[in-house]
Amino acid sequence: MDKTNEELSFEVAMKRLEAVVEQLEGGEVPLEEAIALFQEGMELSRVCNRKLTDVEHKIEMLLEKEGQLTPTPFELEGNQE
Repeated sequence: MDKTNEELSFEVAMKRLEAVVEQLEGGEVPLEEAIALFQEGMELSRVCNRKLTDVEHKIEMLLEKEGQLTPTPFELEGNQE
C-alpha cells in the first residue's frame, strides 16, 4: 500500500480489511503470510474504529441548546496548531 493506514479513508480501510479477512478465512495462506495479514487486519480495524469514534464525537458536538441544534467546532487530538 502506498498510503499509511491512517491516511486511508474509512471506506478504503474497511474494503482492505474485508479482503484480509476473506484471505484468512480461505485457509490457503502460508503461516508467515497469515501472521502478516492478521497484523495488518488488526491495524486496519484500529484505524476504522478511530475514524468511527471521531465521527461519533463530531455528531455528539451537535448539542441541543435552548431547543435549537448548535454546531460546535470539533478538533481532533493532535491536530491543534
